[in-house]
Formats: sequence, C-alpha cells, structure tokens
Amino acid sequence: MAIRVILKDSDPLLREVSKPVKEITPRIHKLLDDMAETMYDANGVGLAAPQIAILKRVIIVDVGDGLIELINPEVVEQDGEQIGPEGCLSVPGVVGKVKRANYAKVKGLNRHGEEIIVEGTGLKARALLHEIDHLNGVLFTDLALELYKEELNI
Repeated sequence: MAIRVILKDSDPLLREVSKPVKEITPRIHKLLDDMAETMYDANGVGLAAPQIAILKRVIIVDVGDGLIELINPEVVEQDGEQIGPEGCLSVPGVVGKVKRANYAKVKGLNRHGEEIIVEGTGLKARALLHEIDHLNGVLFTDLALELYKEELNI
C-alpha cells in the first residue's frame, strides 16, 4: 500500500470524465488499497480515483461505519433533500453549503467483481454522491450555494 498525492482543484484531470473499469485485476485491488490508505492518512470520508490522477470509475467512502469500495458505481435512486456543509480533500481549506439528496441508493461492484447495493442517508448519501460526482469531473464547488473558508480549530 502507498499514500498517493491528492490532486488539487486547479488540476485539469479533476475535470475529466473517468472510464469504466473493464476488468478487476490486482492493479485495481492495489488502487483500492492505496486509496483507502491515502484517504485515512488525510482524514477524509471519501476519495475517488481521479483525485489521485487515475481516471477510473472507482470510489471509496467511510463515514464511520466501515469502508465501502465501489467500482463502476451508479446512482439508482435518490430521495429527499439536505443542505449542509461539504468539503473535499482536493479543495483544502474551503467548505461549501451544498444541496444534495438526503437518501441515495448506489450499485456497483466490490473488489471481487460482485454487484453490491449501498444505501445511505445524511452524511453517507452526501459522501456517495460527492465521490460519484468526481467520476464525472464535477467538484462540490460547482454545486455550492455558498463557499467559505474552513475554520481551523487549533
């Protein structure tokens, strides 16, 4: 496993649309492992492969109830509405007030190639939708109703 460099919002790669994973190989397993190590090291709750310069449709999320790994994720259902603060490891020091669905149902493949369904409300829904946006070249700053500097609790 390795900690990868997280691209910052000015990097044009973050605006690219990621390609589907055609085959789950040991390289994809290593990518998932590296993404998890990178996310935990940066104290994040999610990470998408494009954030570490890999234009593949792979995301991970952990909002405190265990690591979720999704390959080729697709949103199959959304419901409700929430407006709340959102940040991003690729946009350090900035928080935005973003409107998202309060419930999200996502399907994708796990690291073994099995289809899985992940459902979440609140923060989990927000994190899933945020990471899937990265796969389509969308940053939370594009959706924010307002942006403000993150307050550092030192």
